[in-house]
Amino acid sequence: MRGAFYTGEYRNIFKEFGYSEKEIEQKLDDVYKTIFYGSDDERLYHQVSNDMAYFEDTGNNDARTEGMSYAMMMCVQRNWKKEFDCLWKWAKTYMWMEDGENAGYFAWSVAPDGTKNADGPAPDGEEYFAMALFFAWKRWGDGEGIFEYSKEAREILRECVHKGENGRPGRSMWDPDNKLIRFVPSCDFTDPSYHMPHFYELFALWADEEDREFWKEAAKCSREYLQKSCHPVTGLAPEYAHYDGSPFMKDNRERYYSDSYRVAANIGLDFEWFCKDDWQSTCADNIQKFFCETVKGKIDMVYEIDGTIIDEKALHPVAIIATNAQASLASSGKYKKECVDLFWNTPLRTGDRRYYDNCLYLFAILALSGNYRIWN
Repeated sequence: MRGAFYTGEYRNIFKEFGYSEKEIEQKLDDVYKTIFYGSDDERLYHQVSNDMAYFEDTGNNDARTEGMSYAMMMCVQRNWKKEFDCLWKWAKTYMWMEDGENAGYFAWSVAPDGTKNADGPAPDGEEYFAMALFFAWKRWGDGEGIFEYSKEAREILRECVHKGENGRPGRSMWDPDNKLIRFVPSCDFTDPSYHMPHFYELFALWADEEDREFWKEAAKCSREYLQKSCHPVTGLAPEYAHYDGSPFMKDNRERYYSDSYRVAANIGLDFEWFCKDDWQSTCADNIQKFFCETVKGKIDMVYEIDGTIIDEKALHPVAIIATNAQASLASSGKYKKECVDLFWNTPLRTGDRRYYDNCLYLFAILALSGNYRIWN
């Protein structure tokens, strides 16, 4: 089996399991319309002028680099250039930091009025910004100024790799020795859900030429790292972990909790795009077996990574369902269809906490319908 990067072919898992192309496209269209242009109680996208918009974390009443970069990826995948450009201009206007030790990075949280809530970045935002910008370049071509997408993407990645060198203030987002992404630049531990080897494979083609070998190594190192951080039986990853893969034992971050869910989705997409690691199938099988067999009926709880159920409800239960389904892109086990069917029959989340769940929901719909694509 070869990945979609090499073949240009993307699996439509929904179609494989009997859903019609018409109903798949309708569902995808409905999800986009709800998240971007639904009612005030549904949408996350907010147009603030003719040329700017932000994407709201409804649980925290702010815009985050996570959500802004996610929304840009959603737009480029759907060929929504207007919305993409509005989001990027807002991010560049209000989130980008021009001075201080974090100059060149983006403030991870900003109020809807554009006031920065933080003076530090979150590296998952930068990696998604860069990938979305590269895809925009490949899909629409470069424009002028901040819309010279490829230039902007390269500048982001240059800061991520080289900040702190030659007496420059600040710290890089990737550890230069082990090639692993940091949780934040000031910390020497990581977040397994930040590891996106399928992005790094493409950065190795399109980033500054001098950094391309670094990104090849980063992809390899992140795949190896995920094997260390995911539990060998359950497949579950902690929210934060040390560079040796051991859980970060502080503030309950050693648990399978909100950030952790993205690992299953990332493994599925990396396998779909590049198909370089057979372990990913094993891990996806283990995750799906855990939820469909070991804790069947208790899918909305908090867990230790060894599978121990904690008497606490998950903050984002729909996200668990969505990412378990997206893992079917890598899974070869017997629970693929069960996970996909459960996801298909689960509606978008409503209420104040809908932001995170519905972002991962939309990405899962894209991936499982064969529409989360490499634009090259």
